[in-house]
Amino acid sequence: MDRTSPVPLYYQLSQQLEAAIENGTLTPGSLLGNEIDLAHRLGLSRPTVRQAIQALVDKGLLVRRRGVGTQVVHSQVKRPLELSSLYDDLEAAGQRPATRLLAQRTEPASAEVAAALAVPEGADVLYVERLRSAHGEPMALLRNHLPAGLLGLDGGRLEATGLYRLMRGAGITLHSARQAVGARAALDAEAELLGEPAGAPVLTMERTTYDDTGRPVEFGSHIYRASRYAFEFRLLVRG
Repeated sequence: MDRTSPVPLYYQLSQQLEAAIENGTLTPGSLLGNEIDLAHRLGLSRPTVRQAIQALVDKGLLVRRRGVGTQVVHSQVKRPLELSSLYDDLEAAGQRPATRLLAQRTEPASAEVAAALAVPEGADVLYVERLRSAHGEPMALLRNHLPAGLLGLDGGRLEATGLYRLMRGAGITLHSARQAVGARAALDAEAELLGEPAGAPVLTMERTTYDDTGRPVEFGSHIYRASRYAFEFRLLVRG
Protein backbone atom coordinates (compact mmCIF):
# COMPACT_ATOMS: atom_id res chain seq x y z
CA MET A 1 0.00 0.00 0.00
CA ASP A 2 1.28 3.44 -0.92
CA ARG A 3 0.14 5.68 1.94
CA THR A 4 1.57 8.77 0.20
CA SER A 5 -0.60 8.23 -2.88
CA PRO A 6 -3.77 10.30 -3.39
CA VAL A 7 -5.49 7.03 -4.36
CA PRO A 8 -7.60 5.83 -1.38
CA LEU A 9 -6.20 2.83 0.45
CA TYR A 10 -9.39 0.82 0.04
CA TYR A 11 -9.16 1.29 -3.75
CA GLN A 12 -5.49 0.27 -3.81
CA LEU A 13 -6.37 -2.88 -1.90
CA SER A 14 -9.35 -3.70 -4.10
CA GLN A 15 -7.18 -3.27 -7.23
CA GLN A 16 -4.49 -5.57 -5.83
CA LEU A 17 -7.04 -8.21 -4.90
CA GLU A 18 -8.72 -7.93 -8.31
CA ALA A 19 -5.35 -8.36 -10.06
CA ALA A 20 -4.62 -11.44 -7.92
CA ILE A 21 -7.98 -12.93 -8.93
CA GLU A 22 -7.49 -12.15 -12.63
CA ASN A 23 -3.97 -13.63 -12.77
CA GLY A 24 -4.90 -16.74 -10.80
CA THR A 25 -2.95 -16.00 -7.62
CA LEU A 26 -6.28 -16.07 -5.81
CA THR A 27 -8.13 -19.01 -7.32
CA PRO A 28 -11.91 -19.53 -7.35
CA GLY A 29 -13.03 -20.90 -4.01
CA SER A 30 -10.16 -19.31 -2.06
CA LEU A 31 -11.09 -17.80 1.30
CA LEU A 32 -9.81 -14.35 2.19
CA GLY A 33 -10.28 -14.71 5.90
CA ASN A 34 -12.29 -12.32 8.03
CA GLU A 35 -11.96 -8.55 7.92
CA ILE A 36 -10.26 -8.32 11.32
CA ASP A 37 -7.48 -10.75 10.32
CA LEU A 38 -7.00 -9.04 6.97
CA ALA A 39 -6.83 -5.60 8.55
CA HIS A 40 -4.28 -6.81 11.08
CA ARG A 41 -2.10 -8.53 8.45
CA LEU A 42 -2.16 -5.56 6.09
CA GLY A 43 -1.86 -2.85 8.72
CA LEU A 44 -5.11 -1.26 7.59
CA SER A 45 -8.27 -0.25 9.40
CA ARG A 46 -11.21 -2.62 9.36
CA PRO A 47 -13.49 -0.08 7.53
CA THR A 48 -10.85 0.23 4.78
CA VAL A 49 -10.72 -3.54 4.31
CA ARG A 50 -14.52 -3.77 4.43
CA GLN A 51 -14.85 -1.10 1.73
CA ALA A 52 -12.30 -2.85 -0.53
CA ILE A 53 -14.07 -6.19 -0.15
CA GLN A 54 -17.47 -4.65 -0.80
CA ALA A 55 -16.17 -3.10 -4.04
CA LEU A 56 -15.21 -6.58 -5.27
CA VAL A 57 -18.47 -8.11 -4.03
CA ASP A 58 -20.29 -5.48 -6.11
CA LYS A 59 -18.19 -6.50 -9.13
CA GLY A 60 -19.08 -10.15 -8.63
CA LEU A 61 -15.49 -11.21 -7.89
CA LEU A 62 -16.05 -12.01 -4.20
CA VAL A 63 -19.03 -13.38 -2.36
CA ARG A 64 -19.82 -13.39 1.36
CA ARG A 65 -21.11 -16.79 2.46
CA ARG A 66 -22.64 -17.23 5.89
CA GLY A 67 -20.61 -19.68 7.93
CA VAL A 68 -17.84 -19.73 5.32
CA GLY A 69 -16.53 -16.18 4.99
CA THR A 70 -15.48 -14.10 2.02
CA GLN A 71 -14.74 -16.32 -0.96
CA VAL A 72 -13.31 -15.75 -4.44
CA VAL A 73 -15.65 -16.54 -7.32
CA HIS A 74 -14.78 -16.82 -10.98
CA SER A 75 -13.67 -13.60 -12.62
CA GLN A 76 -15.99 -11.85 -15.05
CA VAL A 77 -15.80 -13.08 -18.62
CA LYS A 78 -14.89 -10.25 -20.99
CA ARG A 79 -15.87 -11.07 -24.53
CA PRO A 80 -14.44 -9.19 -27.52
CA LEU A 81 -17.01 -8.15 -30.10
CA GLU A 82 -16.06 -10.39 -32.99
CA LEU A 83 -17.63 -13.25 -34.90
CA SER A 84 -17.00 -16.01 -32.39
CA SER A 85 -19.14 -18.24 -30.22
CA LEU A 86 -19.49 -18.04 -26.45
CA TYR A 87 -18.25 -21.63 -26.23
CA ASP A 88 -15.01 -20.75 -28.04
CA ASP A 89 -14.56 -17.55 -26.02
CA LEU A 90 -14.98 -19.37 -22.71
CA GLU A 91 -12.43 -22.00 -23.73
CA ALA A 92 -9.99 -19.30 -24.84
CA ALA A 93 -10.42 -17.60 -21.45
CA GLY A 94 -9.47 -20.81 -19.64
CA GLN A 95 -13.03 -21.48 -18.49
CA ARG A 96 -14.74 -24.87 -18.67
CA PRO A 97 -17.90 -24.41 -20.76
CA ALA A 98 -20.86 -26.72 -20.30
CA THR A 99 -24.25 -26.68 -21.98
CA ARG A 100 -27.74 -27.79 -20.97
CA LEU A 101 -30.19 -28.15 -23.83
CA LEU A 102 -33.53 -26.62 -22.82
CA ALA A 103 -35.44 -26.86 -26.11
CA GLN A 104 -34.99 -28.07 -29.68
CA ARG A 105 -37.91 -27.99 -32.08
CA THR A 106 -39.17 -26.96 -35.49
CA GLU A 107 -41.56 -24.01 -35.34
CA PRO A 108 -43.08 -21.40 -37.67
CA ALA A 109 -40.95 -18.30 -38.13
CA SER A 110 -42.21 -15.14 -36.48
CA ALA A 111 -42.05 -11.90 -38.44
CA GLU A 112 -38.78 -10.98 -36.70
CA VAL A 113 -37.15 -14.35 -37.32
CA ALA A 114 -38.40 -14.49 -40.93
CA ALA A 115 -36.92 -11.08 -41.66
CA ALA A 116 -33.58 -12.05 -40.11
CA LEU A 117 -33.30 -15.39 -41.94
CA ALA A 118 -34.83 -14.16 -45.23
CA VAL A 119 -37.58 -16.81 -45.19
CA PRO A 120 -41.36 -16.38 -45.49
CA GLU A 121 -43.21 -15.63 -42.26
CA GLY A 122 -44.60 -18.90 -40.92
CA ALA A 123 -42.00 -21.03 -42.69
CA ASP A 124 -40.47 -23.84 -40.68
CA VAL A 125 -37.28 -22.92 -38.81
CA LEU A 126 -35.23 -24.79 -36.22
CA TYR A 127 -35.33 -23.34 -32.70
CA VAL A 128 -32.67 -24.22 -30.13
CA GLU A 129 -32.49 -22.94 -26.55
CA ARG A 130 -29.50 -23.67 -24.31
CA LEU A 131 -28.13 -22.68 -20.92
CA ARG A 132 -24.37 -22.12 -21.08
CA SER A 133 -22.33 -22.44 -17.89
CA ALA A 134 -18.67 -22.16 -16.91
CA HIS A 135 -17.18 -23.94 -13.88
CA GLY A 136 -20.71 -25.05 -13.02
CA GLU A 137 -22.01 -21.48 -12.84
CA PRO A 138 -24.72 -20.23 -15.28
CA MET A 139 -23.43 -17.59 -17.69
CA ALA A 140 -25.90 -17.13 -20.53
CA LEU A 141 -29.24 -18.18 -21.96
CA LEU A 142 -28.83 -18.78 -25.70
CA ARG A 143 -31.76 -18.81 -28.12
CA ASN A 144 -31.05 -19.54 -31.78
CA HIS A 145 -33.12 -19.90 -34.94
CA LEU A 146 -31.69 -21.61 -38.02
CA PRO A 147 -33.17 -22.24 -41.48
CA ALA A 148 -34.83 -25.65 -41.66
CA GLY A 149 -32.61 -28.32 -43.17
CA LEU A 150 -29.43 -26.27 -42.77
CA LEU A 151 -27.84 -28.47 -40.16
CA GLY A 152 -28.53 -31.88 -38.70
CA LEU A 153 -28.43 -31.53 -34.90
CA ASP A 154 -29.00 -33.84 -31.97
CA GLY A 155 -29.13 -33.01 -28.30
CA GLY A 156 -25.90 -34.78 -27.45
CA ARG A 157 -23.87 -32.79 -29.96
CA LEU A 158 -25.46 -29.51 -28.88
CA GLU A 159 -24.52 -30.18 -25.27
CA ALA A 160 -21.00 -31.35 -26.11
CA THR A 161 -19.77 -28.37 -28.12
CA GLY A 162 -20.66 -24.98 -29.56
CA LEU A 163 -23.15 -24.31 -32.34
CA TYR A 164 -20.60 -22.50 -34.51
CA ARG A 165 -18.24 -25.47 -34.28
CA LEU A 166 -21.02 -27.73 -35.49
CA MET A 167 -21.79 -25.37 -38.35
CA ARG A 168 -18.15 -25.18 -39.41
CA GLY A 169 -17.90 -28.96 -39.15
CA ALA A 170 -20.83 -29.23 -41.55
CA GLY A 171 -18.96 -27.15 -44.12
CA ILE A 172 -20.71 -23.83 -43.42
CA THR A 173 -18.27 -20.93 -43.71
CA LEU A 174 -19.26 -18.16 -41.29
CA HIS A 175 -18.30 -14.85 -42.85
CA SER A 176 -20.00 -11.88 -41.18
CA ALA A 177 -22.75 -10.84 -38.80
CA ARG A 178 -24.96 -7.96 -37.78
CA GLN A 179 -25.19 -7.57 -34.03
CA ALA A 180 -26.93 -5.37 -31.47
CA VAL A 181 -26.05 -5.27 -27.75
CA GLY A 182 -28.41 -3.94 -25.08
CA ALA A 183 -29.56 -4.44 -21.50
CA ARG A 184 -32.78 -5.03 -19.59
CA ALA A 185 -34.17 -6.62 -16.45
CA ALA A 186 -34.36 -10.41 -16.39
CA LEU A 187 -37.78 -12.04 -16.50
CA ASP A 188 -38.52 -14.32 -13.54
CA ALA A 189 -37.91 -17.55 -15.47
CA GLU A 190 -34.68 -16.19 -16.99
CA ALA A 191 -33.39 -15.03 -13.61
CA GLU A 192 -34.07 -18.44 -12.08
CA LEU A 193 -32.14 -20.23 -14.85
CA LEU A 194 -29.23 -17.79 -14.56
CA GLY A 195 -29.05 -17.92 -10.77
CA GLU A 196 -29.89 -14.23 -10.39
CA PRO A 197 -32.59 -12.42 -8.37
CA ALA A 198 -35.80 -11.64 -10.23
CA GLY A 199 -35.41 -8.40 -12.17
CA ALA A 200 -31.59 -8.52 -12.09
CA PRO A 201 -29.87 -6.67 -14.94
CA VAL A 202 -28.86 -8.78 -17.92
CA LEU A 203 -27.00 -7.98 -21.11
CA THR A 204 -28.74 -8.80 -24.37
CA MET A 205 -27.30 -9.61 -27.76
CA GLU A 206 -29.09 -10.17 -31.05
CA ARG A 207 -27.03 -11.44 -33.98
CA THR A 208 -27.77 -12.47 -37.54
CA THR A 209 -24.88 -14.46 -39.02
CA TYR A 210 -24.16 -14.86 -42.75
CA ASP A 211 -22.09 -17.40 -44.63
CA ASP A 212 -19.60 -16.61 -47.38
CA THR A 213 -22.38 -16.49 -49.99
CA GLY A 214 -24.28 -13.83 -48.03
CA ARG A 215 -26.99 -16.27 -46.91
CA PRO A 216 -28.30 -15.80 -43.36
CA VAL A 217 -27.58 -19.01 -41.47
CA GLU A 218 -28.42 -18.13 -37.86
CA PHE A 219 -30.41 -15.64 -35.82
CA GLY A 220 -29.45 -15.54 -32.14
CA SER A 221 -31.18 -13.77 -29.28
CA HIS A 222 -29.10 -14.24 -26.13
CA ILE A 223 -29.01 -12.90 -22.59
CA TYR A 224 -25.97 -12.81 -20.31
CA ARG A 225 -25.53 -12.28 -16.58
CA ALA A 226 -24.33 -8.69 -16.20
CA SER A 227 -22.61 -9.67 -12.93
CA ARG A 228 -20.46 -12.28 -14.68
CA TYR A 229 -20.13 -11.05 -18.24
CA ALA A 230 -19.06 -8.02 -20.26
CA PHE A 231 -18.59 -7.13 -23.92
CA GLU A 232 -15.35 -5.41 -24.88
CA PHE A 233 -15.12 -2.86 -27.69
CA ARG A 234 -12.01 -1.68 -29.50
CA LEU A 235 -12.52 1.84 -30.83
CA LEU A 236 -10.39 3.50 -33.49
CA VAL A 237 -10.24 7.16 -34.45
CA ARG A 238 -11.08 7.81 -38.06
CA GLY A 239 -8.38 9.90 -39.73
